Amino acid sequence: MTEPYMLDPGGDGWSQSFPYSRVLVTGGAGFLGSYVVERLKRRGVENITVPRSAEYDLRDLGDVHRLFIETEPDCVIHLAATCGGIGANQANPASYYYDNLIMGANVMDQARKFSVKKFVAIGSVCAYPKHTPVPFKEVDLWNGYPEETNAPYGLAKKMLLVQAQAYRQQYGFNAIYLLPANLYGPRDNFDLETSHVIPALIRKCVEAKGDQVVCWGSGAPTREFLHADDCARGIVLATEKYDGAEPVNLGTGVETSMLDLARKIGDLSGFKGQFVWDISKPDGQPRRCLSTTRAEREFGFSARISLDAGLKQTIEWYGDNLR
Repeated sequence: MTEPYMLDPGGDGWSQSFPYSRVLVTGGAGFLGSYVVERLKRRGVENITVPRSAEYDLRDLGDVHRLFIETEPDCVIHLAATCGGIGANQANPASYYYDNLIMGANVMDQARKFSVKKFVAIGSVCAYPKHTPVPFKEVDLWNGYPEETNAPYGLAKKMLLVQAQAYRQQYGFNAIYLLPANLYGPRDNFDLETSHVIPALIRKCVEAKGDQVVCWGSGAPTREFLHADDCARGIVLATEKYDGAEPVNLGTGVETSMLDLARKIGDLSGFKGQFVWDISKPDGQPRRCLSTTRAEREFGFSARISLDAGLKQTIEWYGDNLR
């Protein structure tokens, strides 16, 4: 990651030392996880465990039990997930539901049984109802059913909140639940079969062989995009400073339409052709934009990386590493 986007950790009012010494980061080898691990290291955490799926299948309770025996964490940040864009969600609803549900249930239950001091569960903006008023406020999380194309995934991730609050009530277990906006940045997944919208558009624009790039849907829906390093900073801040039962959004509070996003990526990548919108493909949720007031109030988090700056950096990274 280029240095202008790695921000000084001293600017967030950190305590002198991180309160946990042995941190288990499930999914720590993935996209967001790599940024979280970097942030933890910069906070001075030396004992960080990043389990790999070849050695520990988090869907297997025996593997998860063995993981906790071998690592003895005092803090768990649960990032591991099976996820993808609209097409991948439509093709794999059962896998996306089961994998995410069972991983969360196994990891949190073992964390409780091994007396872990802090559990940080990472949810998804897909957990919100399809027609949530904008900006999405945490109190609206249960006021309807999620958007259909990714409902199995969103509901499985929402069960982490249910489990966290139930374990807090019955066992006094310190579990918190965070809801990030759509993420992007260097190291993202650029596979067109499974990627989200930003890496897919970047790849299509950079590699365009003609004068057209085909995009899904009408272009009218809106999304909110959070740079993965901003998200990682928010997660580490919450790990240190937030111990509440209520869910907390992590976002920018900035809403961007798919049409505007495509234009931005086209301009920044040097694509000179036209965008063609395939309305036979689903739009997904009509609008997404988060209220960020609770995160700022509870643990002082606000996003710092603008969409234009983050897109420019991500396009440059793709050109340098994957093109």
